[in-house]
Amino acid sequence: MFNGNRNRDERPASGSAQAQGHARRGQFSVLGADIVVAGNIAATSDLHVDGRIEGDVRCGSLVQGAESQIFGRVEAEDARLAGLVEGSVCVRQLTIERTARITGDVEYETLTVEQGGHIDGRLKHMGGANAAAAAPAPVLLQAVGGETG
Repeated sequence: MFNGNRNRDERPASGSAQAQGHARRGQFSVLGADIVVAGNIAATSDLHVDGRIEGDVRCGSLVQGAESQIFGRVEAEDARLAGLVEGSVCVRQLTIERTARITGDVEYETLTVEQGGHIDGRLKHMGGANAAAAAPAPVLLQAVGGETG
């Protein structure tokens, strides 16, 4: 009665993991303004949020609408935040739009804040420890030579 799946199982796989990874780049998920999520979200695709999330968000790319609310940690490769975030933010390429209100610490590699964007928390550049380790050691200079007089 339900043997439509049997034919599907006999077919070869539709592509390699690399091909599937490329397919994910073009995909995105949208949480509309009328959606409330109570729990954490982890997405391999890009995510557009216009609703309310009460939990952590982890995704490749995040776009947050101006009326959106996130109450939890945000982790992404790149993000464009325009709404309310109450929680820490850890994003490599971060854009804070003029309507954004962030309460929490922000860790970033590249940061753009539009005029009017609000951050109430600490800013920390990613790789701060690596940059200090890569800095050359101080050199002690001593005066050598003739007398002045």
